[in-house]
Amino acid sequence: MPLSVIKFSSEDCGICHKMAFYDQKVSSELGLEFIDVKMQDTASYRKYRQILLAQYPDKSEMGWPTYIVCESPEAEFKIVGEVKGGHPKGEFRSRLQAVLDSAISS
Repeated sequence: MPLSVIKFSSEDCGICHKMAFYDQKVSSELGLEFIDVKMQDTASYRKYRQILLAQYPDKSEMGWPTYIVCESPEAEFKIVGEVKGGHPKGEFRSRLQAVLDSAISS
């Protein structure tokens, strides 16, 4: 079951920018495909919007950035978990690993 992590962020978000220094590397180390979706990039946002809206129908509860872990983001996707907001590198890795562990055990 190959999983992807989709980062929904904003070009105006300082925390999103700070996380960009390590989020893709950590995701790759955990065996995840990394997809970066900036809300201002209408083409990529349209492509992955249905995944974000499945998790946050009105976007009010999402964090900056929001990382959604899912199976098959290009097709019939299945959301397996998420990490919201900014975290130091080690904590981000732990939170992402916890999502993976719960996906494997379910």
